[in-house]
Amino acid sequence: MVGPLAGVSVVELAGIGPAPFAAMVLADLGADVVRVDRPGVPNAVARMDVLNRGRRSVAVDLKSPAGAEVVLRAAARADALIEGFRPGVAERLGVGPDACLARNPQLVYGRMTGWGQDGPYAHEAGHDITYAAVAGALAHIGRAGQPPTPPLNLVADFGGGGMLLALGVVSGVLAARTSGRGQVVDAAMVDGVALLMAPFFMALRSGYFSNERGTNLLDSGAPFYDCYACADGNWVAVGALEAQFFAALVAGLGIDPAEVGEQHDRSRWPSMRNRFADAFAARSRDEWVAHFAGRDACVAPVLTTEETLADPHLSARGTVVDVEGVLQPAPAPRFGATPAELDQPPPAPGEHTDEVLADLGYSVDEVASLREAGAVA
Repeated sequence: MVGPLAGVSVVELAGIGPAPFAAMVLADLGADVVRVDRPGVPNAVARMDVLNRGRRSVAVDLKSPAGAEVVLRAAARADALIEGFRPGVAERLGVGPDACLARNPQLVYGRMTGWGQDGPYAHEAGHDITYAAVAGALAHIGRAGQPPTPPLNLVADFGGGGMLLALGVVSGVLAARTSGRGQVVDAAMVDGVALLMAPFFMALRSGYFSNERGTNLLDSGAPFYDCYACADGNWVAVGALEAQFFAALVAGLGIDPAEVGEQHDRSRWPSMRNRFADAFAARSRDEWVAHFAGRDACVAPVLTTEETLADPHLSARGTVVDVEGVLQPAPAPRFGATPAELDQPPPAPGEHTDEVLADLGYSVDEVASLREAGAVA
């Protein structure tokens, strides 16, 4: 492997959402990640499952003592292990932190949950919308007079969850290499969402931000920070917050500044929004993008995922790539001295079972016995 995390080994107990995202990020940056999949779980689109890219897959029945032993043996040689079970599940399977750290005191054991390992909600079910709601983010996302709008599952699952789990694992590995001691990383999506809201905690207390949804600068309240429909039914995003960008926007739309008034005069915002909407409706999205090119008005096309590959900037940087027909984001961030490398997902769960078990010291006969017992596939 190449990348800044080359030489770091990680065991991933297969799950969905944020934990696989964290494992993808670690693998993208060069870590040797082995994904422990469940046997007998077919995946017809395995090669298109971008979240699983960059690692080997071993199929193990964790409910089998022999299968749990495979994980413990892998943990004994790894820098980190990550799992996304509900609290207590890994312990019941025999692969919890105590069991793994007994084999490897320097192991970093990363745990990804919605509510964390303790607290009154710890054992309750939830999804991204649940954690974003309770952590104070969802209330502020949406238009005035409308219900809160779920922002896909970007906020809790990936930004507040998987990304912080990856950071926690890397931080734990750095600490272990200095101290010789491993530790448990308790990454909770609800904690991560609250952390992402740090600037808005400040803004609310300072009076800069209102609890009334859709009335603020960044939540669609301001007409110069919003999206507008174009003549072809597509959209542009406008982010002309600063005075010079606002002036460039107004000039680019061919509007007399006196028509819209002072930028931050909220009494003028409704009429300003209508004027902007009328102007943008006169041309297609791509015509407006070409018109505003180089004007520093912060006008951008609202692209679908399929359209990103053709964007000239994203194309030039290789931000989005097509790997054998599978559209996906390239690894990020970028490193000058130790560039990351993109590798495909395994073609099927358990694709590397024999290879991984051999690396762990299992003989051919032992692998055959494990397979006959149903502990691996």
